[in-house]
Amino acid sequence: MNVRRRLIPAAAAASLGLGSLTACSSDSAATGNTEKFDVVASFYPMAFLAEQIGGDHANVTSLTEPGQEPHDLEISTQQRAQLEEADAALFLKGLQPAVDEAVSQTGIKTKIDAAGLTTLEDHGSTEHEHAGEGEEGHAEEEEHARDPHIWLDPVKYAEVAEGVGKAFEKADPDHAADYKKNTAALVKKLNGLNGEFENGLKDSKTKVFFTNHAAFGYLAERYGLTQEAISGLDPESEPSGARVKELQQEAKADGVTTVFYETLVSDKTAKTLAKDAKLKTDVLDPLEGITDKSRGDDYFQVMEANLKALQAALGAK
Repeated sequence: MNVRRRLIPAAAAASLGLGSLTACSSDSAATGNTEKFDVVASFYPMAFLAEQIGGDHANVTSLTEPGQEPHDLEISTQQRAQLEEADAALFLKGLQPAVDEAVSQTGIKTKIDAAGLTTLEDHGSTEHEHAGEGEEGHAEEEEHARDPHIWLDPVKYAEVAEGVGKAFEKADPDHAADYKKNTAALVKKLNGLNGEFENGLKDSKTKVFFTNHAAFGYLAERYGLTQEAISGLDPESEPSGARVKELQQEAKADGVTTVFYETLVSDKTAKTLAKDAKLKTDVLDPLEGITDKSRGDDYFQVMEANLKALQAALGAK
């Protein structure tokens, strides 16, 4: 919609699928289709929403490339220019400080903060207590921050989708009817996914699962599970020796069979813990990006794979 210096051919624009969304994140030509509603998304879960809701009317690019850990993103001069030229920016405040700063400094008219479209919660300590344990210890060490991983809860993700849809309708009223229709279809699919998780996890041998970092707090809360994270909200943080020992003890107490790791960060600590505690390992994907290592090509496929992995680890019936 805005005037650009460079254009991409119409055929090339039409061929852009979900799998190639983030691949063009560093290419300034990706924002060049002036006849579309140009949206710059911060990372995959935001780009997926924009693509699903925007449909044929939106040209979506992501600031975070496939395989890049989104927490570590630094914004380049070229990406700042992308933001300035875009019709809308869709981001999740609190997850990527560099994006928050860049968006705040741009003159872009439509700034959509997903964190403001649902309720972010403070999940506090990543550990739960056993009978007779006090409240001190590791809970004091855990930084209490608002958990940004809302997209891993289909219900919260649907709330965000509805807000994004309304923002698109307001920013691009000529296509408001299509945005409303696309949003309704996406929310329906997310509600269906929520039902699958509810039914698939309601009856299991254990409710406790171990993860590499504390990305699954909302998912655990939604389906009556307990997440035990090796690290905190930051996937790069290292656990203390005491924390590792505690997890080994809890694995026995809670009937934990599996330590989950993820595709975009090192699996070394997770596999070491699993080996020492004689546990299995598997992938539970926080869906911060889609790569050739992902168990699926989009959000729904990977979430389905996550459900199957949780069912196997928890002994779901």
